Amino acid sequence: MTDSKAPETTGTDTAEQSGGTGTNPLAPAPAGARTAADVVTPELVAQLTKGVVGSGRTANHTPLTGEKLADLPESTPEDVAKAFEAARAAQAVWERTPVRQRAAVLLRFHDLMLERQAEVLDLIQLETGKARLHAHEEVQAVAMAARHYGVKAPAYLRPKRHVGAMPTLTKVTELRHPRGVVGQIAPWNYPLELSVGDAIPAFAAGNAVVMKPDTETCLTALWARDLLIEAGLPADVFQVVLGEGPVVGPEIVRHADYVSFTGSTRVGREVAQAASARLVGVSLELGGKNAMLVLEDADIEKAAAGAVRACFSSAGQLCISIERLYVHESIADTFLERFAARTKAMRLGTSLAYGADMGSLVGERQLETVKRHVEDAVAKGATVVAGGVARPDIGPYFFEPTILDGVEAPMTVCEEETFGPVVSIYRFTSVDEAIEAANSTAYGLNSSVWTKNARRAREVAARLRTGTVNVNEGYAPAYGSVQSPMGGMKDSGLGRRHGSEGILKYTEAQTVAHQRLLPMAPSLGLDDEKYAALMSRSLRLMKAFRLR
Repeated sequence: MTDSKAPETTGTDTAEQSGGTGTNPLAPAPAGARTAADVVTPELVAQLTKGVVGSGRTANHTPLTGEKLADLPESTPEDVAKAFEAARAAQAVWERTPVRQRAAVLLRFHDLMLERQAEVLDLIQLETGKARLHAHEEVQAVAMAARHYGVKAPAYLRPKRHVGAMPTLTKVTELRHPRGVVGQIAPWNYPLELSVGDAIPAFAAGNAVVMKPDTETCLTALWARDLLIEAGLPADVFQVVLGEGPVVGPEIVRHADYVSFTGSTRVGREVAQAASARLVGVSLELGGKNAMLVLEDADIEKAAAGAVRACFSSAGQLCISIERLYVHESIADTFLERFAARTKAMRLGTSLAYGADMGSLVGERQLETVKRHVEDAVAKGATVVAGGVARPDIGPYFFEPTILDGVEAPMTVCEEETFGPVVSIYRFTSVDEAIEAANSTAYGLNSSVWTKNARRAREVAARLRTGTVNVNEGYAPAYGSVQSPMGGMKDSGLGRRHGSEGILKYTEAQTVAHQRLLPMAPSLGLDDEKYAALMSRSLRLMKAFRLR
């Protein structure tokens, strides 16, 4: 990056940043002093890529300017096979490491990452273009996961006693064994959280991981790998391969003992089909067309501020961000006025520092999708309330946070996931109508409900067909509650991350049943008929005593 300066801000004082009047145009935030060349040095690239198995060459770029960040190794199918071979050998040793020692690595990683977070925040911003505060959400999420599994993994994985077929005579223990080598395909939009954040429980469970991060955002994942090794993870337990998805992705699925994938629903189906052919398990977090419901008794100011966070964090390039906003007709005009004012006061920026409210889209394809959705909606009668235009004066892929009103079928933005800073406003008259509309999509990842009535919120939440529901916030409370499962319903995926499900999916359950004293067969002189009668009486007694 030769010059990270952006045009000067125009009239974005403190009042406007917190909502203001909405009369000023979106303005860029002040630029920071550091450049890409200051951060991504040849020495750093050499350090981070020394463990990558790759015989070819590729490169990644920053969306903030479009320029190249680094030359990188590119993996062939043969390289992927070598990575799995090395990981499999290392996993056999790692599995025998006591779980508390494995967990201790995660806790050391937690501390190291927080101490050195400025390093990875720079990388996340350079590789994704997002604002620094949104990059910090990734640091928060990974720290939470590392802490949670660093503390809870021994309890999740310890042998568990169960009531046996014949109480007191059958002693049953459930054991958990690692699956082996987990193949992970991570996306570009959250390169720290959706790479190492998902790998952490796999390591705690005793697995090795072969990861394919997106090439354009791989330096962030490689930084996390380097830090985990510093924290005590054996290097060969965590392998990284780089390359084009259609080339490297199928090889990951072909060799893995379990597959973790985050990405589009279309590719997720392909991954699931390939894994099922090998009878290999998968977890998939896929697309979303998430809805936010603002009921008539909601706090309008808080809901408007929350909508900005819910819709425009990471420039809307977040699987759980809000793209459909349903507002009760009695407050819709007031809400829209407040929401639009806050949106118009947002600051866009390229600075490697805090201060910008939103950053860039990741590349040309995302920008074209956003443009296409907005232009199609306007051509078919929708109104742009805020935003609606690209900002090449700030960076090649910047697009203003956009609010559309009057959206209806067959506008493309109604059904397709935009994955950008665009939200559509819809008015409703009854809660039943809003719930039906929110559930009308094929997706079911996340939703949001705003109301002052806690009981009503719980009732509405229970009727929404999404894996997570946030009350009086957009997405962060449910995602950040790492002891609870997070994932999608319907076309939004299979399986869950976080909590017990987030680590047990990386294990195989084994039941060991030890029969003592008497066999489960006629004995002690009983013939078949008397044995059957005895077992029938025993079954009735077990039901009467509510034995599970």
